[in-house]
Amino acid sequence: MCLFVNFRRVVTDESQCEATEGGAMESHRALAFVLLFSATLASCCDGGKVLVYPVDGSHWLNMKILVEALHSQGHQITVLRSTTSWYVAEISPHYRSITIHQEQAQNLESQSFMTSFLKKSLDIRRQQGSPWAFVEFYRNLFEMMRENQHTVAKLVVSIFENKTLMQELRETGYDLCLTDPAFPAGVLVAHHLHLPLVLNVRWLFNGEAHFSVAPSPLSYVPQLFTHSSDSMNFFQRTQNIIYHSILVYMYHYVSNPPYQAVCDKYFGKDVNVMSLIQGADLWLMRVDFTFEFPRPTMPNVVYIGGFQGKPPKPLPTDLEEFVQSSGEHGVVVMTLGTLLNDLGPEISEIIASAFANLPQKVVWRHTGKRPVTLGNNTMLVKWLPQNDILGHAKTKVFVTHGGTNGIYEAIYQSVPILGIPLIFDQYDNMVRLRARGVAEIVEVTTMDVESLTSTLRNIVDPEKPYKQNMVKLSQLHRDKPMKPLDSAVFWMEFVMRHGGAAHLRTESYKLPWYSYYCLDVMAVIAAFGLMVIASVWVSCRCLIRRFIWTKTSSSKSKRE
Repeated sequence: MCLFVNFRRVVTDESQCEATEGGAMESHRALAFVLLFSATLASCCDGGKVLVYPVDGSHWLNMKILVEALHSQGHQITVLRSTTSWYVAEISPHYRSITIHQEQAQNLESQSFMTSFLKKSLDIRRQQGSPWAFVEFYRNLFEMMRENQHTVAKLVVSIFENKTLMQELRETGYDLCLTDPAFPAGVLVAHHLHLPLVLNVRWLFNGEAHFSVAPSPLSYVPQLFTHSSDSMNFFQRTQNIIYHSILVYMYHYVSNPPYQAVCDKYFGKDVNVMSLIQGADLWLMRVDFTFEFPRPTMPNVVYIGGFQGKPPKPLPTDLEEFVQSSGEHGVVVMTLGTLLNDLGPEISEIIASAFANLPQKVVWRHTGKRPVTLGNNTMLVKWLPQNDILGHAKTKVFVTHGGTNGIYEAIYQSVPILGIPLIFDQYDNMVRLRARGVAEIVEVTTMDVESLTSTLRNIVDPEKPYKQNMVKLSQLHRDKPMKPLDSAVFWMEFVMRHGGAAHLRTESYKLPWYSYYCLDVMAVIAAFGLMVIASVWVSCRCLIRRFIWTKTSSSKSKRE
């Protein structure tokens, strides 16, 4: 951070302006001190150079906040983006960009692909409980992940083969690489440039990031897609182990091979991308334990969940007038992201009919065709100042698909949630909130007007504990010695000041799996124990045989 010194000139009487020779000497010394101190401050104000390799889509919305925060502290930011980038702007006042040519976009950057993937996922969920649906879900997931990883790996190769670009990146002298390892291209670039590595992370390409950085006992740490809490019965723990095993398989045989080919070519066969991720100096984990279940962690993991939270701004005039017209009943805020338009009109009609049954006014972010059953109490908007309206005193409930950005904004603003999860981690996110007593879940594939209306009325009911629980959760979330965003900036600057943070990083990731779990030690102990047991058994057998032989010999002697 920069420090500034303000100097105030004091005008005095002429009689007080006369200086002795000693006074003049003191003035010169003071001036020299001020100049030296100013030079020191000037050097302190020189910001670091940060190379940012983001993941597009909603992940960029999180990364952009960190980029803007670093820029506000005087750091020079360079963002690597592809020509197919969905959200990352080429021109920005907060960073300079380097655009990498990419022939094929990642399928996650394609609206048509996401629409198709969502429809397939919902079709599978309609068959929930059948073994075929289970197999089809993971086949669909593996296919999507395989295509993405191959596309990203090709982009990394094109970067490494661009000698001019690599020379420019080396000569710039970056102090830090900040990246999202959901797709680990930035991790590979940082290793190639020998830069300290900071991860802005919740997900890796093999699942939830905690499983790769800290011990995660499957007895009480639920895996992705299990829809379980941290209190699991025998069946749920069995299910947890099965789902975890599937994601381990996905890493080894679906996600990792394209990156391993890159590592083999440029770094050698003894390097793999997971060890590079685990060797990161700092993990900025987009998680807060008011939302996530308690679990083991590591010293180089900094929790910044909810760092996008901020006080609300005044609403636009037309929106404010509509909200105020709700009177004592208040307002329901609804957004399921851009994908709702692709679910088909029948779901929009169900939602519109349920809203029409409510005494509350409804603000609904909806860009599709106007539902026929839309009530007079509902305003459709194409864009919504989400944080600002969630922070409005008249907002009673937030209807969302369960994305973490909206969840943390609702927690910050103390608004209970009704979740209609669609894909990926959204259902698991809502399970965590339901366990806290601040949310309910409606299954989109079985939703009807009656169930949606009933659930909304239940959450809005002041006699129910949803609002009180969310107020308490918000208080816990805010009660910290440092704001999450300030904490993120501090630790990134810490890494820049010290050239890394190796003293916070465990070296466990360098151990073979059998050493990590002490299986070699247990094998030796077990072998020693078996040897002792075998020795005792052989000794006893010999003694018994000798005893029998002695007794037999004695009997023969007596008969003779």
